[in-house]
Amino acid sequence: MSDIICQRILLKLSGEALMSEAGGSIDPEIVQRLAQEVKDLCDAGIQVGLVIGGGNILRGAEKASEGLNRVTSDQMGMLATVINALAMQDALEYLGQPVRVMTALKINQVCEDYIRRRAVRHLEKGRVAIFAAGTGNPFFTTDTAASLRAIEIDAELMIKATKVKGVYSADPNKVADAVFYPRLTYDEAIDQRLNVMDTTALVLCRDNNLPMRVMNIFEPGAVMRLMRGEDIGSLIVRK
Repeated sequence: MSDIICQRILLKLSGEALMSEAGGSIDPEIVQRLAQEVKDLCDAGIQVGLVIGGGNILRGAEKASEGLNRVTSDQMGMLATVINALAMQDALEYLGQPVRVMTALKINQVCEDYIRRRAVRHLEKGRVAIFAAGTGNPFFTTDTAASLRAIEIDAELMIKATKVKGVYSADPNKVADAVFYPRLTYDEAIDQRLNVMDTTALVLCRDNNLPMRVMNIFEPGAVMRLMRGEDIGSLIVRK
């Protein structure tokens, strides 16, 4: 493992990453491909924590804007992340990769409660730890949950998986001359409102000196190349 730059990482996937182009909420082929990427990391000796959003199924904030109570809608969104976590667990187990889903809500018949020490032990045993149900509290996004879990498990790097190369000044799919940032600070990301993550998540990473790499998860093998030292995507650091 001498050529691996990080021993423990937290990978944050959006729920939309699991969707098919046809619009289905979960595409089994995409989930299987992403699971293979995660297994390759584990096979290289990297400990992987994973947080998956629920936006492919339901976004709590959007439902609240439609008239649903915000607390209730956020709880529904937390359950959506559990569904995605179980789908990823199934795909990883199909590949022979040990995995545990740990949730901030008590759903003991389908997954474990999140306990930090147990999560770290799972990682040390070579199991993927999937952290579901966000922080267990309304008004907090899965981005914030990813930052929190990364800090709690002492991850060396958080990887924000997107559908674009990294951080841009604007959406590169909509703005042709959007500027790509290969490296920036958390303060720059916050001050310029670059929509990398919500502000709470960015502040958590900044204040705990946790570096973040934003990259395209749909580029095959890119995460492994990053772990072997290749400069991929955008790096966000404290200063």
